[in-house]
Amino acid sequence: MAHKLSPLASPLLHKVVDGPEGWSGIEADDEWAAEIRRLAAERNAVILAHNYQIPEIQDIADYTGDSLGLSRIAAETDAEVIVFCGVHFMAESAKILSPEKTVLIPDERAGCSLADSITAEQLTEWKAEHPGALVVSYVNTTADVKALTDVCCTSSNAVDVVNSLPADKEILFNPDQFLGAHVKRETGRDNIHIWAGECHVHAGISGPELARRAEENPEADLYIHPECGCANSAIYLAGEGIVDPERVHMLSTGQMLDAAGRQGSGTVLVATEIGMLHQLRKAAPEIDFRAVNDRASCSYMKMITPAALLRALALGTDEVDVPADTADAARASLERMIAIGQPGLGE
Repeated sequence: MAHKLSPLASPLLHKVVDGPEGWSGIEADDEWAAEIRRLAAERNAVILAHNYQIPEIQDIADYTGDSLGLSRIAAETDAEVIVFCGVHFMAESAKILSPEKTVLIPDERAGCSLADSITAEQLTEWKAEHPGALVVSYVNTTADVKALTDVCCTSSNAVDVVNSLPADKEILFNPDQFLGAHVKRETGRDNIHIWAGECHVHAGISGPELARRAEENPEADLYIHPECGCANSAIYLAGEGIVDPERVHMLSTGQMLDAAGRQGSGTVLVATEIGMLHQLRKAAPEIDFRAVNDRASCSYMKMITPAALLRALALGTDEVDVPADTADAARASLERMIAIGQPGLGE
């Protein structure tokens, strides 16, 4: 574990208050932004923000993007401290890839329903039921689960990862059942066992809702994250000719940004957490991006508030650590993915 950081004085720190929904009391104004930059410079810290963060956090960050991509970027910087504005498993991934750096998360209570949907104990039992099977784990998992994994994957490379594995080997795919169904459909393999986990936000973006929105916007392209509950419905709508198949795009968040850069103009319906709209609109302001479900907001992601970020930088909290043996095993599963090629950036 890195040495504990000493607190730094900040004239805004007295305004920070804790509450049932997280740290509050500070507005994201110019004074706050200047203080964040001062504290980050004094700490020699790099600030990372996931695409699902609130716009103010995305805009103050040094880098914004997918979790794995951010962790890989941070590992290449000369920063001594990584402040990960995201959820807990993401900060763990940063620590796994940068064991010598101090990693902070602005609120250690920011969990993840998807990562929590499988534990190391459950994976151990599942492996025992299928001796000889290979474990493929989405990067949206805890360090303990990654440590029991043969190879990790992202939503952008999950199909490539599974296709790279011996055809006669059983696959245990976890934890997201919707991404697993997408991989099974794309690979055509019938020896994939899929864990019944889900992100509660993505699972809540339903097929009927997508169909209604597509009917209301018949000329719109559809950007669908494969974690979504509507993913199968999107394939069905295209197959039935209800939606032009060329307008249906199954994309990771990073791929959505790439696609937006090529889109040109028009309307795009986006099925993922609504924080993604901020980056998409910045990348392609001429496109009318609309959420399939404008209530698809992750309360855990939104726990990273301006007050939480200030507190983390000033006080040096909350530090995230991963035991060395767990980190080594988890890192190996990530490195195997990268060795396959097409490593993607994240979820």
